[in-house]
Amino acid sequence: MVVLTSPGALRPLHPLHAILLAFPLPLFLGALASDIAYRASFHIQWANFSSWLIAGGLFGGGFALLWALINLFRRGTASKGRLAVYFVVLLAMWGLGFVNALVHAKDAWATMPEGLYLSAITTLLALVAAWIGYSGFHRAGEVK
Repeated sequence: MVVLTSPGALRPLHPLHAILLAFPLPLFLGALASDIAYRASFHIQWANFSSWLIAGGLFGGGFALLWALINLFRRGTASKGRLAVYFVVLLAMWGLGFVNALVHAKDAWATMPEGLYLSAITTLLALVAAWIGYSGFHRAGEVK
């Protein structure tokens, strides 16, 4: 059987990388929703939910970031520019997520409004990283 690929064929993520990349977006989005709920109700449990969701997003995102770093330096990988942008977006997501975790470690009342803003930016970066990652990368030796 012959498999035909077009010159611009995209190589999808490795399945394990795709699973790891699936964690940050919903967890950071849940943290944003929890921050919005805390801002509306001031029930301290919402701030606790945000802290745990951010920790989970950092855990999954950290492994996705490590995988992206390894892919960036692997031999034979084409489209280094796209891989570099993907890595930088993941790194920014993880870094701001870590700062967000530190902000959420404060007293619940002290987390507002910085925690809400950081959660929104981190969620947006997780969305961009997922968009880049799931859209695929060009194969080695092929033209864009």
